[in-house]
Amino acid sequence: MKKLQLQRYSAGQRSNHWAVVTCFVLAAVSGFALFHPALFWLTALVGGPQWARILHPYLGIAMFVLFLGMFFMFVGANVWCKEDSAWLSSASKLISEGNAAQMPPIGKYNGGQKLVFWLFALCLIVLLATGLLFWQAWFAPSVPIWLQRIAVVLHALAAFGLILTVIVHAYAAIWVKGTVQAMTRGTVSAGWARHHHPLWYREQIQGRSAKAQPK
Repeated sequence: MKKLQLQRYSAGQRSNHWAVVTCFVLAAVSGFALFHPALFWLTALVGGPQWARILHPYLGIAMFVLFLGMFFMFVGANVWCKEDSAWLSSASKLISEGNAAQMPPIGKYNGGQKLVFWLFALCLIVLLATGLLFWQAWFAPSVPIWLQRIAVVLHALAAFGLILTVIVHAYAAIWVKGTVQAMTRGTVSAGWARHHHPLWYREQIQGRSAKAQPK
């Protein structure tokens, strides 16, 4: 018997997500290559040193614009609420025991996922604002050198924070079995939803029941 599947992400949402991932990987590779001489060999992955310097800022802008679309699609589901604070306070128990059933009931996203979402947004805003200040081809000539130096440091810190957040995000998606399917096929099993996001599961089931009722 086929398990009941619930729609978690639309095709457009998944396409947007993977477009952001693609831009992130390319921007990270070119950024690492320009960050330290020991990593300069990474420029070969994006067409060489000149292309790395040219493409990196444009990839960053593309990632920001694409994430902006994602932000408006998901911001409503990532508004912080009291359930998220309760979930975060019990997160250490989830990590040590791995039993999601003992966690406070949550909606579509838990407190950790919402925290990741807002860290993404913050880091990308800092990356865009600081990157523009020392973009040699366009804005750097009119920006004081002292401000460029501060921008470079903040840019590196924001990039480091973004990369760590992405690692946590990817690890959590792999660690929680069935999560990756949500962003590849767009659906999750009803059992997965009931176990990990009971409030969202309840909303989905009630919505399906309402649609099934004759009018």
